[in-house]
Amino acid sequence: MGVEEREVARGRGAASHRGPVLTRAFDHLSAWDEAVRSRWPFSSLVAADVSPDTSGDGSHVLVRPAILGFIAICAITAGVAQPQSPFTLKQPGAWFFGVPSSSTPVHNYPTPWLFFGLVAVYGGLVLLMRVWYGLIRTLAQRPGIPVRKIMAVLALWILPLLIVAPLFSRDVYSYAAQGEMMSHHISPYHYGPGVLGAAPSVNLVDPLWVNTPAPYGPLFMQIDGTLTSASLHHELVDVILLRLLAIGGVALMALGISSLARSHRRDPAYVLTLAILNPVTVLHLVGGAHNDALMLGLLVCGLAVARRGRPVAGIVLCALAAAVKVPAAIGILYIGWEWMGAGIPLRARIRPLLTAGLISAGVMGALSLVTGLGWTWVLNLGAPGTVRSWVAPATGAGIVLTDAAHLVGIGVPLHTMLTVTRTIGLFGALGAGLWLLWRSERVGSLQALGLTLLLVVTLGPVVQPWYLSWGLVLLAPVATGKVRSLIIGLSIASAFIGLPGGSKLVGLLLHADPLQVAVALLVCLGIFTVPLTPLQRQRLMVHWRRRRGGPGTGPGTELGEATPDLDYLGV
Repeated sequence: MGVEEREVARGRGAASHRGPVLTRAFDHLSAWDEAVRSRWPFSSLVAADVSPDTSGDGSHVLVRPAILGFIAICAITAGVAQPQSPFTLKQPGAWFFGVPSSSTPVHNYPTPWLFFGLVAVYGGLVLLMRVWYGLIRTLAQRPGIPVRKIMAVLALWILPLLIVAPLFSRDVYSYAAQGEMMSHHISPYHYGPGVLGAAPSVNLVDPLWVNTPAPYGPLFMQIDGTLTSASLHHELVDVILLRLLAIGGVALMALGISSLARSHRRDPAYVLTLAILNPVTVLHLVGGAHNDALMLGLLVCGLAVARRGRPVAGIVLCALAAAVKVPAAIGILYIGWEWMGAGIPLRARIRPLLTAGLISAGVMGALSLVTGLGWTWVLNLGAPGTVRSWVAPATGAGIVLTDAAHLVGIGVPLHTMLTVTRTIGLFGALGAGLWLLWRSERVGSLQALGLTLLLVVTLGPVVQPWYLSWGLVLLAPVATGKVRSLIIGLSIASAFIGLPGGSKLVGLLLHADPLQVAVALLVCLGIFTVPLTPLQRQRLMVHWRRRRGGPGTGPGTELGEATPDLDYLGV
């Protein structure tokens, strides 16, 4: 026997030795899983993802995901409401409950509350991701579920978010302070919220933005000031109204996405699940009350209207979206590019592009005149770049290169290096965006637009989780294969990477009781594994045994292919 043959035999022997051990481990895990799920309350919650009953409209398959998703979001809201949670602003007056009083500092609260919050938030996030992905797979197999049923699930999921403080961000407090400025006829384009002095709303603004003028468009500023006046200048009531505005934006998103899905011959319920029940939409756009929801709602509706043969109305809606946040202006460019149809030369596209630009400029000019704010907000568009985050590749590269230069004795200022790397990133996004526009007929206009927005975010100076929603939502109606995997991967990653208070969290964990940390991790692991359905478990076991050469092995199965396919796990 040659050397190669002996190596192959040794490898097969090792595989055959590992096979029974791993198979027995799966058998024990399966037995434990079945024992747990046969008892209440799991017996009523962990039925198969797809029911064999095909009668009716199929909406019965939404019951378990709706309940589990509601439980997950209730756990998140309970976790962020405890006094030591780093996921919401813990400052006196920041919310009606769950914040320390001025007489009881946050560090005086007992540590067990911290771990309750951590387990609730991270466990809820894990469960929500599992439920959302399982629901995507279910609807891929059961098309035709009524859209109103998906919207009912959305309403159930966002219900707990209406009573909890803004999640994972303090931006909404900046909105409230800027609305207070508008109600007093102070231009937020010339001054930061600090001009209000000791107003209660100013105390809740992130210190980074206290003296920073607003980068938002005149439409949002006018709505913001109106909501402040309607709240009778009560900052928390204003925050509630701003969250309701975000929910209205999500409703517009759902309306536009349903239309786009039908025009692309996709199942609207499936597309809504991918985009609207998306954790980024639920936790950040609604939970964080970001104005990106209103921008996306107007943008998606504009694209849907234009696709129905009404480009002027679509341009007007996209211009209104750009008057909330400027990235929506890319939609105007695409509508103008496709105005005359497909297969026409570049010269024939110039006139409709100029027409689209003039219409949008007229809309923006009218808003600037009516609100009295003018165009100075365009000069503030670089304000978000003040944040220096490793999550943004252009910013992270600048920080790394600056540190490397200092190590070799080159004294390059950080702001100079950041200017260089961020400029390269923006030009890279511009070049890729123009290429996608030129190839949009082959790539697909909606897919090209969504990818362009994702590139603008990822190659921009700062990456926030809710910024990713710009591209993810637009890609959903045409998502298949790798694009769908990109949406799911980015949505799940952003829910964890974008969590605030990371340094504080690590510090608390390092000084905590190791037993409490271990229990917290075990609980999260249990949440991750218990919701596996019998259908998923059976598929996993059959697939694993076939790959190990056990019963049911088909022809050509190799013993060396021992890694189970994650598609069977539902994770």
